[in-house]
Amino acid sequence: MLRRLAIAPLLLASVLTVPASATQGDRCSGVRVPGAEHSVSSCLTDLTTTGTTRTGHTDQQDWKGLVAENTVTPSGVPGVQIDGYFPDTSTTNTNHGWNHDSQFVIRLPENWNGGLVVAGPPGTREQYANDPIISDQVLARGYAYAATDKGNTGDELYRDGDRPGDAIMEWHRRVAELTVAAKKVTHRHYGRTPRVTYAAGLSAGGYLVRWQLEHHPGLYTGGIDWNALTFTKEGSLLTTLPPALRAFPRLAQGDPAARDEIVAAGYPKDSEKQWAFHYRNQWDLLQRTVREEVDPGYDGARQAGTPFCPAGAGPGCDTDYDFASRPEAVHRTVERISLTGEIRRPLISIQGTLDALTPPAAFGDVYDRMVTDAGRAALHRYIHVPGGTHTDGLVAIDKEAYRPMLPSFVAAFGELEAWTRPNTRS
Repeated sequence: MLRRLAIAPLLLASVLTVPASATQGDRCSGVRVPGAEHSVSSCLTDLTTTGTTRTGHTDQQDWKGLVAENTVTPSGVPGVQIDGYFPDTSTTNTNHGWNHDSQFVIRLPENWNGGLVVAGPPGTREQYANDPIISDQVLARGYAYAATDKGNTGDELYRDGDRPGDAIMEWHRRVAELTVAAKKVTHRHYGRTPRVTYAAGLSAGGYLVRWQLEHHPGLYTGGIDWNALTFTKEGSLLTTLPPALRAFPRLAQGDPAARDEIVAAGYPKDSEKQWAFHYRNQWDLLQRTVREEVDPGYDGARQAGTPFCPAGAGPGCDTDYDFASRPEAVHRTVERISLTGEIRRPLISIQGTLDALTPPAAFGDVYDRMVTDAGRAALHRYIHVPGGTHTDGLVAIDKEAYRPMLPSFVAAFGELEAWTRPNTRS
């Protein structure tokens, strides 16, 4: 169902320490995470970014660019934070000096409402990426919160795994693993398991939400996604990014036909002011990273191709990538990581109308049709947010045309609560 929603008006220390203001005791140090290889728990006077930025229990670089200027987030939520990692062999996540992937953070507020929210990060970020946009918001409502780094991080995530697609498939396993563990943690800490558990996420994190509700519905009450990445059998980013990469250099040189080519690829007409940013920072990098993960044979022995290779540069140039013509094995890999639309729990999707990374026409609208075609339309509420960009940090490019989506996420989360149960307080 499609609706339009009006928009409401430090690096981490190498080893976590408990700040002097924190209270001590078994309720803090005694928290253990089932299945974790290592964990450290701390009592904090404030679990939100207002407090954790000060004490070193978050990483501001991990959420850089995800919030609009002058965004005010909730604060003043005391409780316990647990940082740690599950067994893994990859080492891209360097937080805390651990050099160990499958890191997680779990936050347990003193005033618990009986609910749990689980999230994975957008893009190639780590477990603290959602701290201001999801963790702060739900902690203030009384929820426990848990987040994972997805099991691999950074622009070379494709090095993880034994075969194409393995790194992305690990993302789903790590979200489910953390959800199961976090439920057990709440039972040990509060004496009862959560009455409701929601999955939430932005971009790649939104893709994780959809997958969990399709494949592991028994773990969740519902979910909410925000500008979600949508892998489909038709190629997703692998079909929307190459046309933009080919056309943008010509647009920058004054070719008016290039704009029409980008729009024809699905990008919103009024999102042009973002295109230079995305070309420099997102389109090329994501095309090469995702393509290397699912189709490493395209560029031979090279890994993730050649940055910004010009159109027509020859074999292995990602700008000229044509997913439709790739071997059947590549299509099978993409199908392996693709969504089906067969959600089995309530899902709210919010989509910025001016998103120039996962544009509505090629992502949000497509998934809404997939859900309908799968016969699950009654479980999906799809909301277009006027003026919304892929991340709220992009609003600064044009404050007149672009609007932050965080208020819409908060409003939609409240709608999810009302939809899935009438009372969220214990």
